[in-house]
Amino acid sequence: MWEGRAQGVRREVAALATAGLGVAELHAAAIELVDRVVPAELACWASLDPDTAVISSMTSGRARIPGEYEPLLATYEYDGRQPHTFAELARRPVPVARLSDLPRRDAERSGRLAEVWRPLGLGHELRAVFRVDGTCWAAAGLVRCGEFSDREVEFLTSVAPALAAATRVAARTRGAGEPAEPAIVVVGPDGRQRAATAAAERWRSEVDEIAPGRFAVLVRAVVVGARAAATGTFRARVRDAHGGWILLHAGRLVAGDDGGETVVTVGRASGAELLSVLFAAYGLTARERDVCREVLAGLSTVDIAERLAISAHTVQDHLKSVFGKTGVRSRGELTAKLLS
Repeated sequence: MWEGRAQGVRREVAALATAGLGVAELHAAAIELVDRVVPAELACWASLDPDTAVISSMTSGRARIPGEYEPLLATYEYDGRQPHTFAELARRPVPVARLSDLPRRDAERSGRLAEVWRPLGLGHELRAVFRVDGTCWAAAGLVRCGEFSDREVEFLTSVAPALAAATRVAARTRGAGEPAEPAIVVVGPDGRQRAATAAAERWRSEVDEIAPGRFAVLVRAVVVGARAAATGTFRARVRDAHGGWILLHAGRLVAGDDGGETVVTVGRASGAELLSVLFAAYGLTARERDVCREVLAGLSTVDIAERLAISAHTVQDHLKSVFGKTGVRSRGELTAKLLS
Protein backbone atom coordinates (compact mmCIF):
# COMPACT_ATOMS: atom_id res chain seq x y z
CA MET A 1 0.00 0.00 0.00
CA TRP A 2 2.71 2.47 0.99
CA GLU A 3 4.79 1.77 -2.10
CA GLY A 4 1.70 2.23 -4.24
CA ARG A 5 1.06 5.62 -2.65
CA ALA A 6 4.70 6.60 -3.13
CA GLN A 7 4.57 5.60 -6.79
CA GLY A 8 1.42 7.67 -7.28
CA VAL A 9 2.98 10.73 -5.68
CA ARG A 10 6.14 10.31 -7.78
CA ARG A 11 4.00 10.30 -10.94
CA GLU A 12 2.13 13.43 -9.85
CA VAL A 13 5.38 15.19 -8.98
CA ALA A 14 6.80 14.28 -12.40
CA ALA A 15 3.72 15.87 -13.99
CA LEU A 16 4.25 19.02 -11.93
CA ALA A 17 7.87 19.18 -13.11
CA THR A 18 6.72 19.50 -16.73
CA ALA A 19 4.15 22.22 -16.01
CA GLY A 20 6.62 25.13 -16.05
CA LEU A 21 6.06 26.03 -12.40
CA GLY A 22 8.43 28.16 -10.36
CA VAL A 23 9.93 26.70 -7.20
CA ALA A 24 7.36 28.24 -4.82
CA GLU A 25 4.40 27.03 -6.90
CA LEU A 26 5.91 23.57 -7.26
CA HIS A 27 6.51 23.23 -3.53
CA ALA A 28 3.03 24.50 -2.64
CA ALA A 29 1.51 21.77 -4.83
CA ALA A 30 3.93 19.10 -3.56
CA ILE A 31 3.16 19.93 0.07
CA GLU A 32 -0.49 19.07 -0.62
CA LEU A 33 0.50 15.76 -2.23
CA VAL A 34 2.74 14.69 0.65
CA ASP A 35 0.24 15.83 3.29
CA ARG A 36 -2.25 13.24 2.03
CA VAL A 37 0.12 10.49 3.19
CA VAL A 38 2.17 12.20 5.92
CA PRO A 39 -0.11 14.79 7.54
CA ALA A 40 1.41 17.51 9.69
CA GLU A 41 0.18 20.51 11.64
CA LEU A 42 3.01 22.60 10.18
CA ALA A 43 4.97 22.03 6.99
CA CYS A 44 7.69 24.29 5.66
CA TRP A 45 9.64 23.43 2.53
CA ALA A 46 12.79 25.15 1.31
CA SER A 47 14.73 25.22 -1.91
CA LEU A 48 18.46 24.88 -1.27
CA ASP A 49 21.45 26.44 -2.97
CA PRO A 50 23.04 23.39 -4.65
CA ASP A 51 26.54 24.67 -3.84
CA THR A 52 26.09 25.38 -0.14
CA ALA A 53 22.79 23.81 1.01
CA VAL A 54 21.79 27.29 2.25
CA ILE A 55 18.04 28.01 2.08
CA SER A 56 17.07 29.98 -1.05
CA SER A 57 13.30 30.11 -0.62
CA MET A 58 10.64 28.93 1.83
CA THR A 59 7.09 27.75 1.18
CA SER A 60 4.60 26.94 3.93
CA GLY A 61 1.61 24.63 4.00
CA ARG A 62 -1.91 25.72 4.89
CA ALA A 63 -0.83 26.77 8.39
CA ARG A 64 2.09 29.19 8.62
CA ILE A 65 4.66 29.24 11.38
CA PRO A 66 3.95 32.40 13.42
CA GLY A 67 6.24 35.18 12.28
CA GLU A 68 7.79 35.76 15.69
CA TYR A 69 9.41 32.31 15.53
CA GLU A 70 11.06 32.74 12.12
CA PRO A 71 14.17 34.56 13.45
CA LEU A 72 14.72 31.73 15.95
CA LEU A 73 14.44 29.10 13.23
CA ALA A 74 16.91 30.99 11.05
CA THR A 75 19.37 31.16 13.93
CA TYR A 76 19.07 27.45 14.72
CA GLU A 77 19.60 26.52 11.06
CA TYR A 78 23.01 28.17 10.83
CA ASP A 79 24.54 28.45 14.31
CA GLY A 80 26.39 25.15 13.89
CA ARG A 81 25.16 23.59 17.13
CA GLN A 82 21.71 22.20 16.33
CA PRO A 83 20.84 18.60 15.38
CA HIS A 84 19.27 17.78 12.03
CA THR A 85 20.00 21.01 10.19
CA PHE A 86 19.41 20.72 6.45
CA ALA A 87 23.16 21.07 5.83
CA GLU A 88 23.82 18.14 8.18
CA LEU A 89 21.13 15.96 6.62
CA ALA A 90 22.53 16.73 3.18
CA ARG A 91 25.72 14.88 4.13
CA ARG A 92 23.90 11.71 5.27
CA PRO A 93 23.45 8.58 3.13
CA VAL A 94 19.73 8.62 4.03
CA PRO A 95 18.77 12.29 4.40
CA VAL A 96 15.49 11.77 6.27
CA ALA A 97 15.35 11.82 10.07
CA ARG A 98 13.00 12.20 13.02
CA LEU A 99 14.09 14.21 16.02
CA SER A 100 12.95 11.27 18.14
CA ASP A 101 15.57 9.07 16.42
CA LEU A 102 18.22 10.86 18.48
CA PRO A 103 19.14 9.90 22.05
CA ARG A 104 16.91 11.85 24.42
CA ARG A 105 19.75 14.08 25.61
CA ASP A 106 20.63 15.08 22.05
CA ALA A 107 17.00 15.69 21.12
CA GLU A 108 16.54 17.92 24.16
CA ARG A 109 19.30 20.27 22.99
CA SER A 110 17.25 21.15 19.90
CA GLY A 111 16.33 24.81 20.06
CA ARG A 112 13.57 24.21 17.54
CA LEU A 113 11.93 21.71 19.89
CA ALA A 114 12.38 23.69 23.10
CA GLU A 115 11.70 27.22 21.90
CA VAL A 116 9.45 26.84 18.86
CA TRP A 117 7.57 23.52 18.59
CA ARG A 118 6.73 22.98 22.29
CA PRO A 119 5.44 26.54 22.79
CA LEU A 120 3.18 25.86 19.78
CA GLY A 121 1.93 22.64 21.38
CA LEU A 122 3.86 20.35 19.02
CA GLY A 123 6.38 17.69 19.98
CA HIS A 124 7.50 15.69 16.94
CA GLU A 125 9.59 16.76 13.96
CA LEU A 126 10.45 14.98 10.70
CA ARG A 127 13.01 16.57 8.40
CA ALA A 128 14.18 15.56 4.94
CA VAL A 129 16.56 16.76 2.27
CA PHE A 130 15.65 16.07 -1.36
CA ARG A 131 18.70 14.95 -3.31
CA VAL A 132 19.23 13.71 -6.86
CA ASP A 133 22.49 12.85 -8.67
CA GLY A 134 24.39 13.72 -5.51
CA THR A 135 23.05 17.30 -5.31
CA CYS A 136 20.58 18.63 -2.74
CA TRP A 137 17.89 20.86 -4.21
CA ALA A 138 15.25 21.14 -1.51
CA ALA A 139 14.32 20.21 2.04
CA ALA A 140 11.22 19.86 4.17
CA GLY A 141 10.35 20.17 7.83
CA LEU A 142 7.14 18.55 9.10
CA VAL A 143 5.91 19.02 12.66
CA ARG A 144 2.90 17.60 14.52
CA CYS A 145 1.66 16.40 17.90
CA GLY A 146 2.00 12.64 17.27
CA GLU A 147 5.05 10.62 16.34
CA PHE A 148 5.95 9.97 12.69
CA SER A 149 5.86 6.26 11.89
CA ASP A 150 8.56 4.19 10.22
CA ARG A 151 6.26 3.80 7.22
CA GLU A 152 5.95 7.57 6.88
CA VAL A 153 9.73 7.92 7.00
CA GLU A 154 10.03 5.25 4.29
CA PHE A 155 7.45 7.05 2.16
CA LEU A 156 9.26 10.40 2.36
CA THR A 157 12.58 8.69 1.61
CA SER A 158 11.00 7.05 -1.44
CA VAL A 159 9.57 10.23 -2.96
CA ALA A 160 12.52 12.49 -2.08
CA PRO A 161 14.48 11.94 -5.34
CA ALA A 162 11.41 12.80 -7.45
CA LEU A 163 10.88 15.98 -5.43
CA ALA A 164 14.55 16.88 -5.90
CA ALA A 165 14.40 16.30 -9.66
CA ALA A 166 11.27 18.46 -9.97
CA THR A 167 12.88 21.25 -7.95
CA ARG A 168 15.98 21.06 -10.17
CA VAL A 169 13.77 21.69 -13.21
CA ALA A 170 11.92 24.55 -11.48
CA ALA A 171 15.26 26.16 -10.52
CA ARG A 172 15.86 26.90 -14.20
CA THR A 173 13.11 29.53 -14.13
CA ARG A 174 14.35 33.01 -13.41
CA GLY A 175 12.10 35.98 -12.80
CA ALA A 176 13.48 39.39 -13.73
CA GLY A 177 13.75 41.77 -10.82
CA GLU A 178 14.14 45.47 -11.47
CA PRO A 179 17.67 46.88 -11.14
CA ALA A 180 18.32 48.26 -7.69
CA GLU A 181 21.26 49.81 -5.93
CA PRO A 182 23.08 47.36 -3.62
CA ALA A 183 22.55 47.99 0.08
CA ILE A 184 24.72 47.67 3.17
CA VAL A 185 23.42 46.77 6.64
CA VAL A 186 25.62 46.79 9.75
CA VAL A 187 24.56 44.47 12.57
CA GLY A 188 25.92 44.71 16.10
CA PRO A 189 26.99 41.84 18.36
CA ASP A 190 23.52 41.90 19.95
CA GLY A 191 21.94 41.10 16.58
CA ARG A 192 20.40 44.54 16.21
CA GLN A 193 20.82 46.71 13.14
CA ARG A 194 23.32 49.51 13.84
CA ALA A 195 23.27 51.28 10.48
CA ALA A 196 22.07 50.86 6.90
CA THR A 197 22.32 52.67 3.60
CA ALA A 198 19.19 54.24 2.11
CA ALA A 199 18.87 51.41 -0.42
CA ALA A 200 18.26 48.92 2.40
CA GLU A 201 14.64 50.06 2.70
CA ARG A 202 14.10 49.33 -1.01
CA TRP A 203 15.35 45.79 -0.49
CA ARG A 204 13.36 45.39 2.71
CA SER A 205 10.15 46.26 0.86
CA GLU A 206 10.94 43.84 -1.97
CA VAL A 207 11.84 40.89 0.24
CA ASP A 208 8.95 41.47 2.64
CA GLU A 209 6.56 40.91 -0.29
CA ILE A 210 7.27 37.21 0.33
CA ALA A 211 6.27 37.47 3.98
CA PRO A 212 6.29 40.36 6.46
CA GLY A 213 9.60 40.48 8.32
CA ARG A 214 11.40 38.13 5.87
CA PHE A 215 14.19 40.67 5.16
CA ALA A 216 15.12 40.84 8.86
CA VAL A 217 15.06 37.03 9.05
CA LEU A 218 17.42 36.68 6.07
CA VAL A 219 19.82 39.28 7.42
CA ARG A 220 19.85 37.52 10.78
CA ALA A 221 20.44 34.17 9.09
CA VAL A 222 23.53 35.27 7.15
CA VAL A 223 24.92 37.09 10.21
CA VAL A 224 24.59 33.92 12.28
CA GLY A 225 26.24 31.97 9.47
CA ALA A 226 29.17 34.39 9.29
CA ARG A 227 29.73 34.28 13.04
CA ALA A 228 29.70 30.49 13.03
CA ALA A 229 32.01 30.15 10.01
CA ALA A 230 35.77 29.86 10.48
CA THR A 231 36.24 32.27 7.57
CA GLY A 232 34.00 34.88 9.14
CA THR A 233 31.92 35.12 5.94
CA PHE A 234 28.65 33.63 4.74
CA ARG A 235 26.79 33.92 1.44
CA ALA A 236 23.21 33.13 0.47
CA ARG A 237 21.47 33.28 -2.90
CA VAL A 238 17.75 33.67 -2.21
CA ARG A 239 14.61 34.00 -4.30
CA ASP A 240 12.52 37.16 -4.32
CA ALA A 241 8.73 37.28 -4.58
CA HIS A 242 8.88 37.21 -8.40
CA GLY A 243 11.31 34.33 -8.92
CA GLY A 244 14.39 36.52 -9.27
CA TRP A 245 17.57 36.07 -7.28
CA ILE A 246 19.06 38.21 -4.52
CA LEU A 247 22.58 37.78 -3.15
CA LEU A 248 23.28 38.42 0.55
CA HIS A 249 26.86 38.36 1.78
CA ALA A 250 27.80 38.73 5.45
CA GLY A 251 31.28 39.28 6.83
CA ARG A 252 32.62 40.02 10.29
CA LEU A 253 33.98 43.56 10.26
CA VAL A 254 37.11 42.49 12.12
CA ALA A 255 38.34 38.98 11.32
CA GLY A 256 38.34 36.74 14.37
CA ASP A 257 36.24 39.19 16.40
CA ASP A 258 33.21 37.08 17.33
CA GLY A 259 31.71 39.87 19.42
CA GLY A 260 32.09 42.65 16.85
CA GLU A 261 29.94 44.05 14.10
CA THR A 262 28.93 42.19 10.95
CA VAL A 263 28.43 43.85 7.59
CA VAL A 264 25.77 42.49 5.22
CA THR A 265 25.62 43.51 1.57
CA VAL A 266 22.39 42.94 -0.37
CA GLY A 267 22.07 43.12 -4.14
CA ARG A 268 20.66 41.57 -7.27
CA ALA A 269 22.50 38.37 -8.19
CA SER A 270 24.11 38.66 -11.61
CA GLY A 271 23.97 35.97 -14.27
CA ALA A 272 27.59 35.08 -13.56
CA GLU A 273 26.80 34.60 -9.86
CA LEU A 274 24.05 32.12 -10.77
CA LEU A 275 26.09 30.04 -13.20
CA SER A 276 26.82 27.20 -10.78
CA VAL A 277 23.10 26.93 -9.93
CA LEU A 278 22.14 26.79 -13.60
CA PHE A 279 24.92 24.35 -14.49
CA ALA A 280 23.58 21.99 -11.83
CA ALA A 281 19.95 22.62 -12.79
CA TYR A 282 20.64 21.57 -16.38
CA GLY A 283 22.66 18.55 -15.28
CA LEU A 284 25.93 19.56 -16.98
CA THR A 285 28.95 17.38 -16.32
CA ALA A 286 32.17 18.83 -14.91
CA ARG A 287 33.80 18.95 -18.36
CA GLU A 288 30.68 20.45 -19.96
CA ARG A 289 30.81 23.19 -17.33
CA ASP A 290 34.46 23.86 -18.18
CA VAL A 291 33.61 24.21 -21.86
CA CYS A 292 30.62 26.44 -21.03
CA ARG A 293 32.75 28.84 -19.01
CA GLU A 294 35.18 29.21 -21.89
CA VAL A 295 32.35 29.78 -24.37
CA LEU A 296 30.87 32.44 -22.10
CA ALA A 297 34.31 34.08 -21.97
CA GLY A 298 34.19 34.36 -25.76
CA LEU A 299 36.90 31.82 -26.65
CA SER A 300 36.93 29.97 -29.96
CA THR A 301 36.84 26.19 -30.28
CA VAL A 302 40.57 26.08 -30.98
CA ASP A 303 41.36 28.26 -27.95
CA ILE A 304 39.11 26.18 -25.70
CA ALA A 305 40.78 22.97 -26.88
CA GLU A 306 44.19 24.43 -26.09
CA ARG A 307 43.19 25.71 -22.65
CA LEU A 308 41.51 22.44 -21.63
CA ALA A 309 44.09 20.16 -23.30
CA ILE A 310 41.48 18.33 -25.36
CA SER A 311 40.84 18.09 -29.09
CA ALA A 312 38.65 20.55 -30.99
CA HIS A 313 36.41 17.60 -31.90
CA THR A 314 35.90 16.82 -28.19
CA VAL A 315 35.07 20.46 -27.52
CA GLN A 316 32.37 20.31 -30.19
CA ASP A 317 30.98 17.05 -28.75
CA HIS A 318 30.71 18.62 -25.29
CA LEU A 319 29.12 21.74 -26.75
CA LYS A 320 26.57 19.68 -28.68
CA SER A 321 25.61 17.94 -25.43
CA VAL A 322 25.31 21.30 -23.63
CA PHE A 323 23.05 22.65 -26.39
CA GLY A 324 20.81 19.60 -26.06
CA LYS A 325 20.52 19.86 -22.27
CA THR A 326 19.84 23.61 -22.24
CA GLY A 327 17.56 23.65 -25.29
CA VAL A 328 19.57 26.11 -27.40
CA ARG A 329 21.06 25.95 -30.90
CA SER A 330 23.98 28.36 -30.83
CA ARG A 331 26.65 29.89 -28.62
CA GLY A 332 24.77 33.18 -28.66
CA GLU A 333 21.58 31.55 -27.41
CA LEU A 334 23.55 29.71 -24.74
CA THR A 335 25.13 32.94 -23.50
CA ALA A 336 21.76 34.68 -23.43
CA LYS A 337 20.13 31.81 -21.55
CA LEU A 338 22.81 31.53 -18.88
CA LEU A 339 23.78 35.17 -18.37
CA SER A 340 20.62 37.16 -19.09
